[in-house]
Amino acid sequence: MPHPMPSRVREAFEGELRRARTSTDPAGMWSALERAHVLSQPWAWPHTRAHWAMFRLALRHRDRREAVGQVVRLLVAAPGSLTGRAPVGNNGRTAAGLFTPMTVPGDLALLLADRPGAASSRAAG
Repeated sequence: MPHPMPSRVREAFEGELRRARTSTDPAGMWSALERAHVLSQPWAWPHTRAHWAMFRLALRHRDRREAVGQVVRLLVAAPGSLTGRAPVGNNGRTAAGLFTPMTVPGDLALLLADRPGAASSRAAG
């Protein structure tokens, strides 16, 4: 059975989703959603929520390529989290490979370090 998202991680995740919703700058919106995505990867429902928010933003900005890529990611997000196959640190954007691991930003790595199975996280140095 999967472990629940720790409260500190959940607070940061929800904060990034909130920052994406309230930002007036598209780059800031995407940055917040990328960070929310990194935080959410180990948990199926939050991971799916991050991709849903990315899909909605892509539609709002009429970015067809990103929207199509997010549809694919919506289909694989939960299974990837449940099987532990989500690529660590991946920012969730279409331009990033679907299975490409990326460096976890240092502040997010600290939040994720306390969770079960955290040894596989790679932090920015």
